[in-house]
Amino acid sequence: MSMIKIENLTKTVGEHKTKVLDRINLEIQHGEMIAILGPSGSGKSTLLKCLAMKESWTDGSFQVGDIDIMKAGFSGKRKISREWAYVEQSPQLHPERTALKNVLIGQAGQTPIWRMLTGMVRSDDYMGAMDVLESLGLLDKAHQKASTLSGGERQRVAIARSLAHGVKVVLADEPITGLDPKSGEDVIKTLRALCSSERVTIITVIPLELAEKYATRIIGLQEGHIAFDIKGRRLTSAERRLL
Repeated sequence: MSMIKIENLTKTVGEHKTKVLDRINLEIQHGEMIAILGPSGSGKSTLLKCLAMKESWTDGSFQVGDIDIMKAGFSGKRKISREWAYVEQSPQLHPERTALKNVLIGQAGQTPIWRMLTGMVRSDDYMGAMDVLESLGLLDKAHQKASTLSGGERQRVAIARSLAHGVKVVLADEPITGLDPKSGEDVIKTLRALCSSERVTIITVIPLELAEKYATRIIGLQEGHIAFDIKGRRLTSAERRLL
């Protein structure tokens, strides 16, 4: 059975019920790195936000393991907020806290409110967070304030924060926007490595050349529809024209 099964995901907006996503069907397995491609307005960001339950669905079913997320109500949304991480273009880190403290306190939904507000952590979490930072090449940045880190370093801290809290799926919406080419590729290489080493599933919007190089699967969107869904490889001329 698929880890994740999405059937007929539809999203409409406005009084005219314009379809941003139209009957999206996907089955996703553990450890895949899925790149979402498509022209501006094709629904890429909306798809990630719907999967993260940050935007409501107009229609469709959402199965994660043996749980029907929509029918489960609050507990379904809670499962997504605890086990899935949504990484934005500019991750929301606490600027005056260190990289380590940002990792330890987690993000909303993964951590009790009192810990988010006070920054207090259990001592037995410390080494685990340091191990994750080391695996992402950030051990020497652990005690630096987030405000002093580069864009690429902040992105990797956001990823480390997710991993330290045991997420199974990372949804990354254009995570390398504004980064220099080397830093951007380093972030994507980090994500790809997590698929192999931790069996984390990555669903991300990234540039075509990096999708062809690192993704295990490439999905092309066009006007809210899936135009193609292929194993990771170089796109044909016909597939490129759809983007």
